[in-house]
Amino acid sequence: MKARLWKMAVISCLATVFLAGGSHTAVHAAASNKPSIMLDGYPLSFPTDPVITNGYTMVPFRAIAEAMNIEIEWNGVEQSITARKGSGDNAKVVRLQLNQATAYVNGNAVTLPIAPRETNGHTLIPLSFFSQQFGAQVGWDGNTRTVSITTPPEEMYKLGFYAISSFAEKSLIPSFDSVAFGWSRIDGEGHLTVEGKDFYWPQPAGDITPEKILDEAKSAGTAPYLMVFAADEKGDLGKLLSSPDLREQAISEIAALAQEKGFSGIALDFEGLGHSGEIEREKQLYTEFVSLLSERVRPLGLQLTVVLHPLNGAYQGYDYMALGAVADDVVVMAYAYEQEKAPEPLGRVNEAIQLALQQLPKEKLILGISMGSEDAQSVNAKIGLAKRYDLKGIAIWRLGLIGQPAFDQMKTTVTMQ
Repeated sequence: MKARLWKMAVISCLATVFLAGGSHTAVHAAASNKPSIMLDGYPLSFPTDPVITNGYTMVPFRAIAEAMNIEIEWNGVEQSITARKGSGDNAKVVRLQLNQATAYVNGNAVTLPIAPRETNGHTLIPLSFFSQQFGAQVGWDGNTRTVSITTPPEEMYKLGFYAISSFAEKSLIPSFDSVAFGWSRIDGEGHLTVEGKDFYWPQPAGDITPEKILDEAKSAGTAPYLMVFAADEKGDLGKLLSSPDLREQAISEIAALAQEKGFSGIALDFEGLGHSGEIEREKQLYTEFVSLLSERVRPLGLQLTVVLHPLNGAYQGYDYMALGAVADDVVVMAYAYEQEKAPEPLGRVNEAIQLALQQLPKEKLILGISMGSEDAQSVNAKIGLAKRYDLKGIAIWRLGLIGQPAFDQMKTTVTMQ
């Protein structure tokens, strides 16, 4: 979480295509400027180009639906496609048939402006109909011929980080499913400490105490986690992980503090592994540490989250697959790619997710988003990627950095109190 470790609408899409009669230049320009689709601010690849027909944008149904985690079923005999979103009383079932302008939504007939058509083996439907049925907001930029789709708010797991400077946004704690409190760290001797710089147990302020904040979180339905920070800037982590005695000492102290203070889980944030060049050895040592910690805290009823550098980042001392097997979930810190405080490149974040998913099931992967670099305009694009890959959820670093404009924007993409 510490940056110093990183050096390194529903509306119709109305569009009229004007081609200069007989003009070779105009035809060539139109052909080279094919319509594109942006889903929650990031390009969506599709198997066949969208087309404009009678002023309506026709889009490949399956590509967009699957990116929104809508189940798709094709019936080759009936030449029909069925889309399902949700379950139980909240389920939405849409059935369409090629070349038929009547669709069925939960069994009720609905007339489409244009019948679905087949192009290059793919079903194209009017985007305006899709947006109406599945709650997406749709826009069209005629200059760039870009379709923009914003998905509706979606329920997903939300982890927030709370540090010494987070008190100003204490009221946001109930908006998260869990909050990791950064009040402890591993010192240079391998001890867990609640004193020192940056990560320490706060002093009471009147009747406000750290323990009261934890109790209030629990009462609000938010699980409090003990965040344990350590950095390998001077080889301290390597020293800890390679010593059985120091390892046992740290594990015992972490478990004891978590149990004593009534935490629901532990968020382990050991940063900087792999910079020494002994990548495989550090991977093995850290996995052993997490495995031993997991064995110790599970009987206590504590959850275990590990917070990791991204696989396309500078620090490679983390075995995602092995760690995911022993931890309850994994936060990938897909940020600090740029030294300046600017929104993280979506391409790098997307790559970090894809690499992690090669090692972990999506149900265990949480996308870390730093509000130190994101803003009210950019944060939802990152959340959109978490939704697109159907990840377990998002982890926001940190309360105190979010701000009301960004929080309001987040609520348009993910359900928050």
